Amino acid sequence: MADYLHGIAVAAQGVPTTLIISLVAVLAGLVIGLFVAIAKMSKHRVLRGIATVYVDVLRGTPLMVQVLILAYGLPNLLKSNFGIQFNWTHFIIVGFIACGINSSAYMAEIIRSGLQAVDIGQTEAARSLGMSSRMTMRYVIVPQAFKIIVPAMGNEFIALIKETSILSVVGIVEVTRRGTLWASSSFLSFQAYIGVAVIYLIMTLTLARLVSFVERRLAQSDRG
Repeated sequence: MADYLHGIAVAAQGVPTTLIISLVAVLAGLVIGLFVAIAKMSKHRVLRGIATVYVDVLRGTPLMVQVLILAYGLPNLLKSNFGIQFNWTHFIIVGFIACGINSSAYMAEIIRSGLQAVDIGQTEAARSLGMSSRMTMRYVIVPQAFKIIVPAMGNEFIALIKETSILSVVGIVEVTRRGTLWASSSFLSFQAYIGVAVIYLIMTLTLARLVSFVERRLAQSDRG
């Protein structure tokens, strides 16, 4: 039993790194995803096409491949094709960028669906009051869409926390990497990875309860 508890304790040491990467990635994904979502809804065919390709490529390829391309492929490309010697000083930066860009593709679809769910009458009412398209989007559509997409955003955050385990392949010492290192040194692989699983379960269940609470509060404020 002591080995299992130690495995949980070791995995827990990687929680701060996992949460920081996930939080930064979700926030970056939210900002980038907003612009991508607006681009996908644009009347300009070229802009809409670029945004569609962006989303399709990122959603259609595994996050692990994207991490490997960024961590090892990009430095090799710069060196072999352009003679630029580039190496990542801290691989956690790779985690921020890769997870943030990947999340932005999913966020874009979440935000787009939220924007489209707002009643068209809201837009017409705002325009009748003399508000420009930009003001209507900023002050009327986006705030209402945000309430609609909160549950989906929470689910994306939870999914991203689990997906950060992929970052262990480039040596980022998050929850999974902590467990792997201890398993290699102690030869207690089962106990180590049970500890990793328990930590992920605690994080995801806690966040799921938090998302449900926020969703209920938003629903109550709407009724009020």
